[in-house]
Amino acid sequence: MAHGKKYLEAAKLVDHDRVYGPDEAAELARQTSSVAFDATIEAHLRLGVDPRHADQMVRGTVVLPHGTGKVVRVVVFAQGEKALEALRAGADEVGAEDLVKKIEAGWLEFDVALATPDSMVLVGRLGKILGRRGLMPNPKAGTITFDLDRAVREVKGGRVEFKLDKSAIIHTAFGRASFEADALVANLAALVDAVNRAKPSGAKGQYLKGLTIASTMGPGIRVDLPGVLAAAAAA
Repeated sequence: MAHGKKYLEAAKLVDHDRVYGPDEAAELARQTSSVAFDATIEAHLRLGVDPRHADQMVRGTVVLPHGTGKVVRVVVFAQGEKALEALRAGADEVGAEDLVKKIEAGWLEFDVALATPDSMVLVGRLGKILGRRGLMPNPKAGTITFDLDRAVREVKGGRVEFKLDKSAIIHTAFGRASFEADALVANLAALVDAVNRAKPSGAKGQYLKGLTIASTMGPGIRVDLPGVLAAAAAA
């Protein structure tokens, strides 16, 4: 794939044979953002597991200490007092049968869907619509819960989900180019620490194998994993 002039200029700032410390890597990710908008900064974490085996799947959530820099629109499937709890916590849309029908009619203006366990009988009808968009509530992701106050506040405040792909890599946004470098490091440390803690019992050998970060349409920057884990331990 041919890269544009701005990308090539940004790529010159990165030594692709070098593994950078977390502070320097975060600053480089900010400097190498070559787009006109506030670019997302993503982490690509390669793991020593085999995603073909169910006992080696890695999935979880983490609350980033400095948030994601994104306004997250949250809908909640709940009724009665739980619906009121979700509204008080800041949910953008709350409902039950009415919300299901609205989504069936084509409305999808939200980023995260939460549900109480007793609402999943209704939400199940939306499996094909929400499933292919990665929006289906899931207990492992913490999106099926009765504790809606905590769940809504965490999602709004910077909770992100991570999940292993078929190549044994986790791809997750952890901030924006407008963040200070120390905020990016703190968020990255929280993410890597959460993935490290989610190590499955079936994993053998080296678990965390490689970490690269990059801004939207920016060059990849290799990051020193022990340095990131040390930052997490010091937090």
